[in-house]
Amino acid sequence: MTHMHARGPLAGRRILVGKPGLDGHDIGAKIVALTLRDAGAEVIYTGLRRSPAQIAQVAIDEGVDAVGLSILSGSHMELVTAVLTELRQRNALEVKVFVGGTIPAQDHAPLRTMGVAAVFTADMPLEEVVRELAVQFA
Repeated sequence: MTHMHARGPLAGRRILVGKPGLDGHDIGAKIVALTLRDAGAEVIYTGLRRSPAQIAQVAIDEGVDAVGLSILSGSHMELVTAVLTELRQRNALEVKVFVGGTIPAQDHAPLRTMGVAAVFTADMPLEEVVRELAVQFA
């Protein structure tokens, strides 16, 4: 899914949305991808069950500004750590990483400490997701 709107708060940004791990539920990830597209971003969706290495390599190949990880399985700490490690190993330190899904409140601060730019929960309004990402790119 690649599409570009010329206007919007995320215009000119390239964002990869990935589903790491074995979780097979991607409706939320697709909704977020469409929302980001409608906000002006060019969105690349990797599809289901991608490894952290695959996600990092697509991020490099596509020259994205950010990687959004959708995780509902409860393995967010491990998967985010692995994606961040893969990005660092590829010298992609400038790529912002955000995570969304089923993320307990007690894990938000540790994820931020690891280097995650933003954490989104499943009940967060989509407009708030766009606003937060626009702030991250300001």
